[in-house]
Amino acid sequence: KILNWTKQHFEAKGVENPRLDAEVLLCAVLKCERIKLYTEFDKPLSEEERDKMRSYVERRAKHEPLAYIIGERAFMRNNFKVTPATLVPRPETELLVESLVKAAPMLRADGAVKALDIGTGSGAIIVSLLDYLPAAVGVGVDISNEALAVAKENAAAIGVDKRVAFRQSDLFSNVPVEKKFDIIVSNPPYIPAADIATLAQDVQQEPRTALDGGADGLEFYRRIRKGYSCLLNPGGVLLLETGFDQGAAVSELFANDGAVSVLSDICGNDRVVVVEKRLNRG
Repeated sequence: KILNWTKQHFEAKGVENPRLDAEVLLCAVLKCERIKLYTEFDKPLSEEERDKMRSYVERRAKHEPLAYIIGERAFMRNNFKVTPATLVPRPETELLVESLVKAAPMLRADGAVKALDIGTGSGAIIVSLLDYLPAAVGVGVDISNEALAVAKENAAAIGVDKRVAFRQSDLFSNVPVEKKFDIIVSNPPYIPAADIATLAQDVQQEPRTALDGGADGLEFYRRIRKGYSCLLNPGGVLLLETGFDQGAAVSELFANDGAVSVLSDICGNDRVVVVEKRLNRG
């Protein structure tokens, strides 16, 4: 009864996936897997559980992101804590991590790469990379101290905190120039400023600083272009997530830096630009 009522309520409020969201929220309340909702369909809820579900439903009906309500989002093989201070990790970004994991052995045979994550947010990218590469070490930077606190929690929960350092920095401003990395990665803000008002109501509640890519969506790519080279080892790689139609424009920005390629997601859209930095010539 609760699921059916919630589904109808969400439909009336324009929630995109009303039945799925109702199930996810009820699972969070009951601390169970979704299959239990059907195998134990006649289980009565306690008053406390009903109150909690009511609170969750009210928040979701106002289009608060589901991940903020339940406090976590699945990414790669782990659940990551998320808060309104962080962008919600998305499945598309998993391509970025998968590409990093594949690239690491080609950079160092033992996988002991040094990686820098620009705009780390919840830490989903750098923490997942270190989770898959036990010999790797990394640094994650973000302009938001609130986001960095969440990233640190995720690193500790997933067991990579001894191999990652987090620091507050506006892109490269607080990264020591003497540090060198084999991999630099970023999922920067890339939504054109004028387009933000057209996004789903859920997305508009995520941090604007993690969405707004300036007038044409390319502002942060230009800033990264100016600052990354002195921090990346010759032969190292820069990987950047992009919007679905930004591959060509971002590639052009980095065309003189080395071999540039664009990776597509499962829908065939532009998703990751890879820049392989030229080796120094003696």
